[in-house]
Amino acid sequence: MRMLALSILIFALAGCTQAETGPDTAIGGMTATAGTAGSETSAGSGSVAGSSGGGAGGSGAGTGGMPVASGGAGQGGGAGAAGGPTEPAQPTLKVMTFNIRYGTAPDGDNAWSIRKPLAFDVFTRQDADLVGVQEALDAQLVDIDGAVPGYARVGVGRDDGMKKGEYSAIYYLSARFDVESSGTFWFSDTPEVPGSKSWGNDIPRICTWAHLIEKQTGYGLYQFNVHLDHMSQPSREKSVALLMKRAAERPVTADPLIVTGDFNAGEENLATLFMKGEAMVDGASNPLPLVDSFRAMYPDEDEVKTAHGFSGGSIGGKIDYVYMAPGQEALAAEIDRTSVDGRYPSDHYPVTGTLRLPAKN
Repeated sequence: MRMLALSILIFALAGCTQAETGPDTAIGGMTATAGTAGSETSAGSGSVAGSSGGGAGGSGAGTGGMPVASGGAGQGGGAGAAGGPTEPAQPTLKVMTFNIRYGTAPDGDNAWSIRKPLAFDVFTRQDADLVGVQEALDAQLVDIDGAVPGYARVGVGRDDGMKKGEYSAIYYLSARFDVESSGTFWFSDTPEVPGSKSWGNDIPRICTWAHLIEKQTGYGLYQFNVHLDHMSQPSREKSVALLMKRAAERPVTADPLIVTGDFNAGEENLATLFMKGEAMVDGASNPLPLVDSFRAMYPDEDEVKTAHGFSGGSIGGKIDYVYMAPGQEALAAEIDRTSVDGRYPSDHYPVTGTLRLPAKN
């Protein structure tokens, strides 16, 4: 009997030395069950239930949708099934609009040379993924470029389409996004002509846009950044009509839209109502009504002043916006009223919105 038992033990140990990488395999009268399917991610891990006839079961993993298996002691477990399809990307990003006040203004103690460290701090502290700036002169942008690492930008000066005059530039985190395309158009009857103006505005007004691609996921989105006229109501109305016509005609309409800017228009202004799809301009409705991300979070807030003339305060009209398209979700929003020793980074408060973008097939 001892010899028979020893023979059986030797036979069982010999069976432990072979790794199994194939389908469910019967060994020594026992069956090793194949691993369960990986979870629905790009690298799902398959579990394994290798029954042991002479030792521990094998393990298997579905990695990157491909089965991988290793045999364990006794009979080897089968390979884990391939991971399922990747869940659609649904990025979350923080967006800021910031009128930085043009640097040659005779602002005395609030001159750019004095307050620019406070403006740099806005970028660093808010750590937004995308920033639309207004009233930015080329020298100011160069200052920001040198002081705030991690960003790249697109945009041109409004006077000549190169470096002259104020920009409505878009800053983006260069580690997160690539720019697939970008451009600037003028709010006028000849929107492709640099420096052009119409509709009663005495100075050129522009929109800079960018089609951004998230490097990690390939997810695409558009940002349009504007600065509308501060005096001419006809110009504001015609400008938002042109803005939303261009936005609706963007080449990849499946990619979500974000609009930032200083609209120089309060919440009851016809231009603002048009942006939200609540009014018509020249007998036409907005082809793509948008949602103010701040109001999505705080629909009843009445302390919404954003332009304060270096005086601070919260009571007054809101003219700076982070607009999102339907299907996007606002997760947070802020009017940043930070000051240092009574000094502000600009005569406008920065406004931010943290957004969750919709999944795309």
